[in-house]
Amino acid sequence: MTRRRPKAVWVYVISIGLALAVGAVSGLVSMNGMKKFAELKQPPLSPPGWIFPVVWTALYVLMGISAARVYLMDTMDTKSALMVYAAQLVVNALWTPIFFELELRLVAFVWLLILLVLVVAMTGKFKKIDTLAGNLQFPYIVWMLFAGYLNLAVFLLNK
Repeated sequence: MTRRRPKAVWVYVISIGLALAVGAVSGLVSMNGMKKFAELKQPPLSPPGWIFPVVWTALYVLMGISAARVYLMDTMDTKSALMVYAAQLVVNALWTPIFFELELRLVAFVWLLILLVLVVAMTGKFKKIDTLAGNLQFPYIVWMLFAGYLNLAVFLLNK
């Protein structure tokens, strides 16, 4: 008996919704810390605060699209690729409270490096299954590099 696949549109809706929900919960948990963060010394190239939710929303949508594409391909590598995706979502969600709420800026930087490794691994696995799914993650990698700069600089400027 073959497993029936859900209609593709629902896979996309659920996948994008899940990624956005992870980001929303992480942000809500860290709201108080974000207010205190605004009072810290900021490094050069720090964007205005409104940029962060805009960029993260776009990145979560791209993550959801990529994960849906990989899920729908249903290859032998799909399960392991989605496991790495899930792991990076968890690590991603925990970075925000570590940085903003707990104010552990150096720990957050190390955590971000772990996240970057997971995102690169996920991108490679996604690309092996579906080129577009992998390519859609390059903005995420670029943002992680920029976030790493901001994270480390905020730590150094405010220790």
